Amino acid sequence: MDALAVVLLAVFSAGYLVLAGADIGVGMLLPWLGRDQRERRLVIASFAPFFLGNEVWLVAAAGLVAGAFPGLEHELLEELYPVFAVLLFAWVVRDMGLWLRGRVDASAWRGGCDAAVVAGSWGLALAWGSVLGSLLAGGGGLNAGSVLGLPLAVLFAWHGAGFARWRLPVALAGRAARVPSRYGLSALVMASAPVVAGVEVSWSEVVAEGAGLTMTAVTTVVVLPLLLAAQALVWWTFRGRVESPSYL
Repeated sequence: MDALAVVLLAVFSAGYLVLAGADIGVGMLLPWLGRDQRERRLVIASFAPFFLGNEVWLVAAAGLVAGAFPGLEHELLEELYPVFAVLLFAWVVRDMGLWLRGRVDASAWRGGCDAAVVAGSWGLALAWGSVLGSLLAGGGGLNAGSVLGLPLAVLFAWHGAGFARWRLPVALAGRAARVPSRYGLSALVMASAPVVAGVEVSWSEVVAEGAGLTMTAVTTVVVLPLLLAAQALVWWTFRGRVESPSYL
């Protein structure tokens, strides 16, 4: 059962980094991809239908860690609590910028919200890069994670460029095309990141025992097909290039 839980955690972690990593990366590149308010609305519209559904993968992964790997949860929070504080703050700032930018029809207001989206996206990328860096360093704590945090954060921007190249109108996609990235390739790299980081974790030392592990794993197995189906429906519905601004 513990092997199943590890595989499920790899699936949910990879799913989050591939899907949410794309909108985080696009947010990091927002000032470059969109030069004015009209263009920036199109850039945000490229991931607007997806970003809430993408975050469900993180919620599921966090629940799996709490239920099946309490030792890992304790270890990460103990060693990296400043990073997780930054992560949560950046998450709120970015989502606040996305939700509030359309509430007031004023260039200064939208500009401020766009700045929040960019800052929050960079904060998320750096925080996740530090978490992955710490795991890659064998649990070396905040210092080890900080060393690898920036290079890993750049992966989010690279992944975002690949997504933007696929989703944006041709005129704007040309800017993203200056970055040598394809969404399929960058998705493969992002999916590999948590798997490689997980190799350094001593899973037998952090896994739960008994009914808690079994219940968490079984519940996750039931939820996974539903999540995959919902995600596939959203991506099929909003496939292709975006042509008009969204509700954000």
